[in-house]
Amino acid sequence: MHLDPKDSKQLKQKGISPQLLDQQLEHFIKGFPYLKIKKPATIGDGILRLNNKEIEIYKKLYDDFNEIVIKFVPASGAASRMFSFLFDFYENGKDHYESTSEIENKDVRIFFENINQFAFYDELENKLKKNNLSLTELIEECHFKTILRYFLFKDGLNYGDKPKGVLLFHKEKHETRTAFEEHLVEGAHYAIVNNTTAKIHFTISPEHSNLFNDLVKKTLPKFEKLFNIKYEITFSQQKPSTDIIAVDENNKIVKNPDGTMLFRPGGHGALIENLNDLKENILFIKNIDNVVPDRLKEDTITYKKVIAGLLIKYRMRIFNYLTQIESGSYDASDIKDIIQFIKTELCFIPGDEIDDLNLELQANYAFQILNRPIRVCGMVKNEGEPGGGPFWVKHKDGSIDLQIVESSQVNLKDQNQQTILKSSTHFNPVDLVISVIDFKGNKFNLTMFRDPETGFIANKTKDGKTIKAQELPGLWNGAMANWNTIFVEVPISTFNPVKTVNDLLRPEHQ
Repeated sequence: MHLDPKDSKQLKQKGISPQLLDQQLEHFIKGFPYLKIKKPATIGDGILRLNNKEIEIYKKLYDDFNEIVIKFVPASGAASRMFSFLFDFYENGKDHYESTSEIENKDVRIFFENINQFAFYDELENKLKKNNLSLTELIEECHFKTILRYFLFKDGLNYGDKPKGVLLFHKEKHETRTAFEEHLVEGAHYAIVNNTTAKIHFTISPEHSNLFNDLVKKTLPKFEKLFNIKYEITFSQQKPSTDIIAVDENNKIVKNPDGTMLFRPGGHGALIENLNDLKENILFIKNIDNVVPDRLKEDTITYKKVIAGLLIKYRMRIFNYLTQIESGSYDASDIKDIIQFIKTELCFIPGDEIDDLNLELQANYAFQILNRPIRVCGMVKNEGEPGGGPFWVKHKDGSIDLQIVESSQVNLKDQNQQTILKSSTHFNPVDLVISVIDFKGNKFNLTMFRDPETGFIANKTKDGKTIKAQELPGLWNGAMANWNTIFVEVPISTFNPVKTVNDLLRPEHQ
């Protein structure tokens, strides 16, 4: 496409090449192909279920392990979606009610009838006192919109514009904790280096950096004293080079009022770049809102160590095979065993052509499959929670492997594909431990292992007009499509996300 000097300057500032822009536009025009799911991954057929003895073995394997690890927490999203029903009520509700029973929206009723159970209750009460108002009186007199004014907006706590990580989630015995602090507590139990330092990395938005830095200064000394450790807390932001152009319904570039091209963030798939920049060998990945109070942390800590131990076991075996192949000290029987391991334990089924290859080419093929980043993904029994699921997926080259698949990646007009999708028994809670080094200790370039054909296009609005937005291959979907993957069942107790503010009223968050 033709770029004027202003467009070229903007691309250069963002670090986006004209070729990449063309590629983004081509994806808008052609769309993304659907994945071909063959069957759901289930217990014994793609998903491991560990017994108590195995759990103890893998937990000990990690406890005895000595390598640099870090916890990686995507935390850049604003919390505004948590409060969408409250925003709607503020815009459309009455100024005064006789009682909560008058409120039509059930979620709004639940929020106000249980407001004193939220960890932020005292904080809100103090904010109102400073403005010569009483939260108790406002509740009794049903001035609900006044409460929301001081809860959601800049006059008060401004919760509607803050990131989830800095919101008060839980009450402990003598304190309240933000989601950020809960990750500090968790990390102190498993993201430890040399028994002295907990390393945690958060991805945040630029506009929220001061909020997180203030929280670090305020809370770190307390937790370092509590756990007798040091924390190494680092932050990064999505790179401007991962932003994606927006187009109109005719796939023409949308311009801002100042004449610049409209770009949008590329979604969480952009964070593969942030992961790629970290120096640690093994990384735990968990979302910012999936935390619980101390009384429920034991399962989470145990299974984090278990899946990390499982990763270590598989990695040792893979590295041994890679060393053996590279040295050339193998025969036909050895390669047969290695390919059997790839098929049965790594759940990668090569295309039929592998049987026609001679021994050296089979060894080379096995080497290429084994020499990739590794991820162990916890999977939770499907009990109606939203989220991508574990499936066997067939690729263009005829190979079949394990992938985490979102419903948007499946052709729902194909009855067979829809049936397979609905037959899934587990879903992805975003509970991963990954290894990003090869068998010689060198870091992989993670951007080389994503599938660029697994992006996503959605309709959005801008200034009242429909525009098309595109997201990069998801972080645990297409961005890790060409990794070695192990799925293992973890208990539902390890998955407690906060998608709306009322989720904080669940027993798991009280």
